[in-house]
Amino acid sequence: MAESMVVLAPISGAVVQLSDVPDPVFAGQMVGSGAAVEPPAGEAFDVVSPLAGKVVKLLPHAFVVVGESGRGVLTHVGIDTVKLKGDGFKLLIAQGDTVAAGEPVMHVDPAPALAAGYSMVSPVVVLDTKPDTATLLADGTVSAGASLFSLD
Repeated sequence: MAESMVVLAPISGAVVQLSDVPDPVFAGQMVGSGAAVEPPAGEAFDVVSPLAGKVVKLLPHAFVVVGESGRGVLTHVGIDTVKLKGDGFKLLIAQGDTVAAGEPVMHVDPAPALAAGYSMVSPVVVLDTKPDTATLLADGTVSAGASLFSLD
């Protein structure tokens, strides 16, 4: 059995259960188990890597980091933010880079997303894991780089 994996919060904000994310794919845990964080309204923020590893996918609004365990963690900043085509998102690293846990990956100005009426609730999921296998380690609010959930 693999040792449990701790996933850090990529942004500071309120901890949200995946079932409460306003997107059926994430709420139904179709991409994997995890949690979400809602940043404070209207403030620009940095998004940091939820674990150490290699950035195998990097989009303006989302990224996947694969850790030593071989498991990938998807951080998706906001809901429907892909439609912004990068507006409000500034990438600080490149796809293929190796990152440390807590290292800044992107800077986000939420104004374009909020103007478009999108939620900034940001799901963080371990890809291809069974629903409800993540255990929340944070309650209420969490700081970027602090433990968000663990997965056995």
